[in-house]
Amino acid sequence: MDPIVTLQDAVTAFAPFMEPTDAELDAIEREAPLINAELELLDVQIALLDRPVTETDTRRLRRAHRKVLATRLAVTNQAASVSEAAA
Repeated sequence: MDPIVTLQDAVTAFAPFMEPTDAELDAIEREAPLINAELELLDVQIALLDRPVTETDTRRLRRAHRKVLATRLAVTNQAASVSEAAA
């Protein structure tokens, strides 16, 4: 039995309109530090799932959470300054 496959997906899979725009790439680059901080927080949370939490673990978790908040503030302020400069 021969499968019936259309070529439409193969033709449009690499269409230029499917690529991210320069503005979208800039937004991703601006948010990269926040994404990394959130991943670090997630790593800490995952590490604490299967063991009793010690005082050191608690400090590590708080430090990661504070880093996320500080980075979120920095990214927000940076986005606000970019939008003010554009206006």
